[in-house]
Amino acid sequence: MSERSRLRLVVVQVLVLSLLGTLLGRLWYLQVLASDDYRSAATENATRQIITPAARGMILDARGRPLARNRTALVVSISRTALLRESDGGRDLVARVATVIGKPFQEVWDKTRLCGSSGAPLAPKCFNGSPYQPIPVTDEADTQMALQIMERREDFPGVTAELTAVREYPGPLGANAAHELGYLGPVTDDELALRNAGTRKGVRNETVLQRTDVIGRTGLEKQYDEDLRGTPGVKTLTVDHQGAVSGALSETEPRPGNHLVTTIDARVQAEAEKQLRAAIRRARGEGDINKGFARRKADSGAVVVMDVRTGGIVAMASWPTYDPNIWVGGISTKDYKKITGKKNNYPNQSRAFQGEFAPASTFKAVSLPAAVKAGYSVNGSYNCPAAYSIGGALKANYESQGYGVIPMRKAIEVSCDTVFYKFAYETWLRQGGLRPKKGTKDPFTEMAKAFGLGKRTGLDLPSESDGRIADRAWKRGYWKATRDFYCAKAKTGYPEVARKDPTRAAYLLQLSKENCADGWAYRGGDAANFAIGQGDTTTTPLQMARVYAAVANGGTLVTPHIGRAIMTPEGKLVREIEPKAERRIPVSRSTLTWLRAALRGVTERGTGYGPFARAQFPLAELPVATKTGTGEVYGKQTTSWFASYAPADKPQYAVVMMVSQGGTGSGTSGPSVAELYKTLFGITGNNVVLAKASPPGGHPTTRLPTVGADGTVVQPPGELTNADRPQAAPVLPPFRREDDG
Repeated sequence: MSERSRLRLVVVQVLVLSLLGTLLGRLWYLQVLASDDYRSAATENATRQIITPAARGMILDARGRPLARNRTALVVSISRTALLRESDGGRDLVARVATVIGKPFQEVWDKTRLCGSSGAPLAPKCFNGSPYQPIPVTDEADTQMALQIMERREDFPGVTAELTAVREYPGPLGANAAHELGYLGPVTDDELALRNAGTRKGVRNETVLQRTDVIGRTGLEKQYDEDLRGTPGVKTLTVDHQGAVSGALSETEPRPGNHLVTTIDARVQAEAEKQLRAAIRRARGEGDINKGFARRKADSGAVVVMDVRTGGIVAMASWPTYDPNIWVGGISTKDYKKITGKKNNYPNQSRAFQGEFAPASTFKAVSLPAAVKAGYSVNGSYNCPAAYSIGGALKANYESQGYGVIPMRKAIEVSCDTVFYKFAYETWLRQGGLRPKKGTKDPFTEMAKAFGLGKRTGLDLPSESDGRIADRAWKRGYWKATRDFYCAKAKTGYPEVARKDPTRAAYLLQLSKENCADGWAYRGGDAANFAIGQGDTTTTPLQMARVYAAVANGGTLVTPHIGRAIMTPEGKLVREIEPKAERRIPVSRSTLTWLRAALRGVTERGTGYGPFARAQFPLAELPVATKTGTGEVYGKQTTSWFASYAPADKPQYAVVMMVSQGGTGSGTSGPSVAELYKTLFGITGNNVVLAKASPPGGHPTTRLPTVGADGTVVQPPGELTNADRPQAAPVLPPFRREDDG
């Protein structure tokens, strides 16, 4: 044998041995290392699961009234196995069912298609469950429909009509609370995959998702989904190679979800919604004096009622709104467009905690302590001219009224803008103006941040807005992000706007030129605007309610919350959701005392007097601290603000209302806030009757409702008096006295 032949033989031998080694290694891997995985996969291929959904826990108001619950409904379902047995794939059977339940054939047919299968529509129109699960096609069947199906079994093979729990939002006492409650939606494949990945890694999850589950998508339904959802029952069946059921391996009963008790009082919530609608109607019924008496648009609004001590939300309403029940059973395309479209001004968005608006003069509760930090005394007197010159440009008081030299307290009472222009502009100059001294901090913007503005409050609802503090850093960042746009517009102008509004087009062109050249510059006018809550600074009504709660409670910045406690269906307390305090605001006790007295003076002698006088409100018996605001936005009508807390001497509630494009604070929002306080304190005529107050006793409910063994919710007994009221406020660090400068 030649050397060349011998070499070839060696190569072949090595190749054969290599292949043999690879084969043996693969066999060892499959039979030893991966045996458990393949055994599990084989078992899964031989079994199928039928899921029995768990009853979702209720969402209760502070008194135990159900804001979200489950109703018993007749649900008509079709077995997919029965459909497949039909020669036409079940179309004729589905057509008969559709006729009985009064639904279009295509709608019912779509519901029987498995999501992800060929020809199936997108969720939620398709069925997202197991092919072995009965497919529900309606939860609105009546007794007559059920009898037609059950008495003619030969015409409806595989069709059932059974009583099943369905989610509903009953609106107790007329309370809507759609934005706070949220809604449910089917679980997605991505969510299932995420949970399954955790399970495979050995992460224990008591509330593992099933394909048939519905979960919270927004609001409290989403925030507390893990508590509310419960654990579905699972029946595991064995099947043969043809998919026929051959037996049952195991079965677990569903475990209902827990109840969520909230801080919301349904009666106050209903009244807040009513008064917000009244404010919007009031605004639309009047002409705007600054816009040629054109009717006000009043396109949206919000109101917040907060416990000043704990941050508990007693009521929170937004307009426009919608009926949360439209989500039950899957929302229609028509309804979805209605609540998410521009035509109806996006009713799905909460203006209370998602809407951002210039806070106007309600912001002076922040600017006043900032001015004290800057060296201005609350005991001084200051000139309040009709206009104040900043860099040669005049900035006027709202409605251009001047009062001459007045004490600081009157400057708050009459809401004099020019006094605050002076404070902010002189402070800006001392800091170096356009060339600020290194390390210098603006007391006005720093105080706003200390009050928690410019970031989320920590409310236990998803999708809260941050608001915006338009300081030097923000303005430079915004300029960098928009410089290219403004420089382009500085060249082209706004011809599309000029065709309808030449004046606005000219304004936008000038603005673009300035922003292109030196839009980063924080000017004296910016500082002046900031001090009166105008310009680019924005807040949510919830943030301003938190500001006034901090002033009312002595300087504690509380964290707003709606969740109060989690209870089992049998009434056992799982956990209380404790209120939290973020920090103390850096304002001295003396300054807060002065500010509270000034805000009370606004109601008794200033811009807040009118609404309470017209309502014949007994201020002598129940004093209220208030601040009005009228926000000016270029190209729009003014925004109405009314911020308050009461009683002024022993605060319990902060109430803030805002109406976008709604006019003045005292004229539009103020009267509705005054009426809302009548509900909160049981005011009848000129008398304060706490026995008729909502919540009872003139203060937020402190006791939890009880749940009987049969699941019946019982409201807590009569509330304690203020003197006996247990302290539910969060534990706080000791008050640290700040130097007023």
